[in-house]
Amino acid sequence: MDTDTFELQRKALEQLYTGRCTVYEYKNVTNEVTKITTKKEAEVLSDIPCRLSHSNIQTTNDNTGAAERSISTKLFLSPEIQIRPGSKIAVMQNNQLKFYASSGEPAVYPTHQEIMLTLFERWT
Repeated sequence: MDTDTFELQRKALEQLYTGRCTVYEYKNVTNEVTKITTKKEAEVLSDIPCRLSHSNIQTTNDNTGAAERSISTKLFLSPEIQIRPGSKIAVMQNNQLKFYASSGEPAVYPTHQEIMLTLFERWT
């Protein structure tokens, strides 16, 4: 495909971005006065257009044989945005604010990237 085709596809995808996200990392921060370094949550990106996608995954429990259903959550955003694995991501979409953790390397395409998310519980 040529560059113009990718640009048209990208613009079409970005029209679907109805959410906004803010990305946080757990970083070493040094107090200027005391010179003591501690780990703190730091905002690294804000107000990034995005879209959450949810899909149901049905599995069978090996121990009980019972069907179980879980939800897979994926974040779509522009390919230039760099979110490190383990980052905390606050997503506002459909008037709901939820906190997620990125769970690995993103799948990056010419038109967008996809990042699998899990609900954020705490910093590890």
